Amino acid sequence: MRIVLVGPPGAGKGTQAAYLAKNLAIPHISTGDLFRANISQGTPLGQKAQEYMRAGQLVPDEVTIGMAKDRMEQADAEGGFLLDGFPRNLVQAEALDEILKAENLALDAVLDLEVPEDEVVKRIAGRRICRRDSSHVFHVIYNAPKTEGVCDACGGELYQRDDDHEDTVRDRLEVYHTQTEPIIDYYKAQGLVVTISALGPVHEITERAMAALDRANA
Repeated sequence: MRIVLVGPPGAGKGTQAAYLAKNLAIPHISTGDLFRANISQGTPLGQKAQEYMRAGQLVPDEVTIGMAKDRMEQADAEGGFLLDGFPRNLVQAEALDEILKAENLALDAVLDLEVPEDEVVKRIAGRRICRRDSSHVFHVIYNAPKTEGVCDACGGELYQRDDDHEDTVRDRLEVYHTQTEPIIDYYKAQGLVVTISALGPVHEITERAMAALDRANA
């Protein structure tokens, strides 16, 4: 299967992408991983991306598209893939269609994870990260530490990232509504969108997603 995963920040795309890719036996291709891999390997595209990032500028669509194209052409993606964070806008969505069309391929589904905006803000603004080990993540509501402000695992100080402050989260949501949400209508016109609620326990959302994808490809 060839799937695009969409949803607002805080919808749990990364978590669901990992589970779905494993269940479907296809690679999980995330924009973040693409950038890290290309930059660490010093590829021409990675070097270009790094130049823009160092200058504090957005990486142009053509660089991101080039990275995604190269990754989708790797052997492990021949049988399908799950795209997470790409396409991010209409230009990238149209480019993806052209890339697939050139190989006589097409997307099977676009999975839209739906979460109310207030819930997104609550999820992200409530996150607290350990200064000693950033893999230790807590939440003031859903996964509170035993002692406020102290990491249960190592005793390190817990803090709120600048990106997780409520005003920043709402700015990120506005960017999502403006740039990414239009691709949902674009794919709806192609009959590809499957929308599910991303509320509830992680395993239930995964089961919901798998059932929806099964129905979409029945």
